[in-house]
Amino acid sequence: MRNKLCIISIFSFLSTLTLAQDIHWSQYDHNPVFQNPANVGKFNGDFRFHGNFRDQWRSVTVPFTTVQVSAEAKGLLMDNLSFGLYMFNDAAGDGTFRTIELQPSVSYVHKLTSDSTHLLRGGLQLGLNFRSFNANAFNFDNQWNGAFFDNSLPTNENFANQSRTNFTWGTGLVWEYQESKRKRISAGVGLFNINQPNQGFFGETIKRDMRLNLFARAEYEIGFDWDILPSLQLNLQGTYRELIMGSQVRYILKDRLGEYQTIMAGAFLRSRDAGYIMIGGEYQNWWAGLSYDINFSSLYVASNARGGIELSIRYILQRFNPRQIKHRVCPDYI
Repeated sequence: MRNKLCIISIFSFLSTLTLAQDIHWSQYDHNPVFQNPANVGKFNGDFRFHGNFRDQWRSVTVPFTTVQVSAEAKGLLMDNLSFGLYMFNDAAGDGTFRTIELQPSVSYVHKLTSDSTHLLRGGLQLGLNFRSFNANAFNFDNQWNGAFFDNSLPTNENFANQSRTNFTWGTGLVWEYQESKRKRISAGVGLFNINQPNQGFFGETIKRDMRLNLFARAEYEIGFDWDILPSLQLNLQGTYRELIMGSQVRYILKDRLGEYQTIMAGAFLRSRDAGYIMIGGEYQNWWAGLSYDINFSSLYVASNARGGIELSIRYILQRFNPRQIKHRVCPDYI
């Protein structure tokens, strides 16, 4: 009974924190539009599509599930201008506390050097945040009949509002240096929830804290077929702090005659919370990756180290540009 009360207390505290925090991802390197709006268009191709899925705390309670899709397009209006859009659906807890966000983005790239080795990208993100919960999924003291909770009994609770929609916006800046295809580094800063929208349900004002995101990543060739990809990310939001650092290693199976295949593996550490491992691979314009969190926070007693599983998938589309063949007409002297 004492352990159960401890678990309930921990999750009550966790739910309170969740009200003031944005969602987070383990595979942040493979979720660029959510990480920073200036990442929109930061790829080789014309269109890029991402899908991400995360399922966590299934071993403890009703799982927290997040699904996200994003799309980007380059050069539709101007060569240096890119457009992006992401949408996610996050559901947590017995009352299905749901967060849905729809965020269009735009980014602009400026060449700091004429050879494009140094680039500076700026991005702007505007969108809507919708939050709701299902009060009918909860039990209240009025439903206790002396032996058990009876859902058929009235709750005598009146919830005037079980949903809220807010406007939110953010911005970001990313610097990129690329010496070659397999030697590059980038770093960026993003600021989100700048207008601090109100997310209180019952008349009180509960502002959503601004979130500051800092990241850096690199790709470096360490052998003929081997690359190392270290990265780190820091999120600061209110009293919440999240620092993630680690690295992936990529082995190139094939890269010739238009064929490209790789396999990747990595390990990361999220400060005072979890460590996770990931595997993935690239095939032509496709990427797919899978990661698993190993929890070692104060919730370890309840989770038995089992955190969450995350899946990412990506596809880059390149428009076909037919080759222009110019024929030279020879004069006819006959």
